[in-house]
Amino acid sequence: MAPKDRKPHVSRNRLLTSAKLDQLSSGILVYRVFSYNEYTASITPGTVLIILAGRFKGKRVVFLKQLTSGLLLVTGPFKINGVPLRRVNQSYVIATSTKVDIYGVDAKKFDDKYFGKKVEKKKTKGEGEFFEAEKEEKNTLPQDKKDDQKSVDAALIACIEAVPDLKSYLGARFSLKAGMKPHELVF
Repeated sequence: MAPKDRKPHVSRNRLLTSAKLDQLSSGILVYRVFSYNEYTASITPGTVLIILAGRFKGKRVVFLKQLTSGLLLVTGPFKINGVPLRRVNQSYVIATSTKVDIYGVDAKKFDDKYFGKKVEKKKTKGEGEFFEAEKEEKNTLPQDKKDDQKSVDAALIACIEAVPDLKSYLGARFSLKAGMKPHELVF
């Protein structure tokens, strides 16, 4: 039996310590966990990040802003290294010490709804349509999203060209070579 003057155990788990304890009418205690929308102190608008996973792994991108869901809005720019405007989880990026002044870039219109997909109801095919050899139309990017990418790229490329060698730095892919020790690298 534990002495009564002893303090109760306090969890060091970040989720449990930040959780709000609610009691239901049935007397059951329930933890409600809040999401963290904070990002690392080294990630500020204009920071060059390295993407660690996914289609664009190893690419260097410029951080524009944080969305309400906690994801990071980044772009390549598309003309330099082929990375479009994307949402990226901050656990899949490494922040570098390189910064870009993004004073001319307007990222106010981009939010989580901008990146959402439109849901269409599936059409039931009849017997004749099923056997037809028609190919479905490919999903193409809407023209307004292409225009948004071009406007962001134009403003960002003007800022990038002001710094010498930054354009080639963003275009180069990050990779580890033989003999490189990741824990000794300074980004």
